[in-house]
Amino acid sequence: MREFTARFATDQEIAAWDDHVTANPNGGNMLQSASFAEVKAEHGWRPLHLVHEPADGGQASYNLVLEKKVPALGRLWYMIKGPDVAAVEDVPGIAEATARFVAEQGLDVFALKIEPDVPASEHARAVLARAGLRKSFDIQPNDSTAVLATDADEETVLKSLHSRGRNAVRRALREGCTVERVELTEENMRRMYALMDTVGQGEANINLRSYDYYAKFWTAFERAGQGRMYFTYEDGEPSVGAYVVAYGRKGTYKDGGSKPRRRQYGDSHLVQWTAVTDLMREHGIVEYDLCGTPPSDRLKDKDHPYYGLGLFKTSFTKSVVDFVGVHDLVLRPARYAAWTRFAEKVQRQLWVRRTGQPFY
Repeated sequence: MREFTARFATDQEIAAWDDHVTANPNGGNMLQSASFAEVKAEHGWRPLHLVHEPADGGQASYNLVLEKKVPALGRLWYMIKGPDVAAVEDVPGIAEATARFVAEQGLDVFALKIEPDVPASEHARAVLARAGLRKSFDIQPNDSTAVLATDADEETVLKSLHSRGRNAVRRALREGCTVERVELTEENMRRMYALMDTVGQGEANINLRSYDYYAKFWTAFERAGQGRMYFTYEDGEPSVGAYVVAYGRKGTYKDGGSKPRRRQYGDSHLVQWTAVTDLMREHGIVEYDLCGTPPSDRLKDKDHPYYGLGLFKTSFTKSVVDFVGVHDLVLRPARYAAWTRFAEKVQRQLWVRRTGQPFY
């Protein structure tokens, strides 16, 4: 196991946070970004910026940690989509360094939740288990996700699409469907939110956060030059919408929605293809995360809540990645036991009741 040290980032490092995160061993994740920290700071979390440095002098890993105080138990830390590592073997060293840092600083943290972007495998699970990391429930929708490789020219990428997706894009273009990147006005954000509210409600088990949450997210990423919104129209009104993010060399389909019973064939595919090619040209992305499918072994399971979304997303690529998901590092065993037995459930219920938002 490689040894690491942990420390809080300096003011100068925080000021250039995105530069550091996108230079991480695995290229960073948009949920580790300065923009996302800004969003979560207004929705119940305190963002902390940690730097993990290997003792052998290799490349550092910059990781965003979200902190929430829990009455009677102390502080919960959530290293969202981190730590960023080149290989799973580095996760135990970073976890150990974080535990040591918490103890040395007297930070009263009873548990650390991690969710590194490490593909799931028997080997990865064994490495994490040996480090004392306990598997918890997954939080983010893209712990299983379809990822399209975009590290080639546009024609090559188009040909790499599954035939269903490729044919839909070509037919939409042939039939004159047009897609626009739109200004992030209040009207357009309201339109986008309305489209999102039509996506599989009940059937896909999609629970929307508040409009204010999405507006804050979209505005923060757009202001940083990382986010953009697209519409296609039918009868003069938006019929399909998408909000996408470019972070480092990775693109992500963050939010989307569409009206049911549309006449334009392939319009939702063309919205995605337009976004992908724009991000390839303007940001040089090498992969595009379609952000959430059923696990790879349940893609054909019609009872899975993401079944319909999975059908659409795997029409672009059959490359579905299952990540190791969330694991807990227990720092205060008695408090953690109380948390998992009853306190977490109570806190989540109270938070939803008070704010109308998910706890995480």
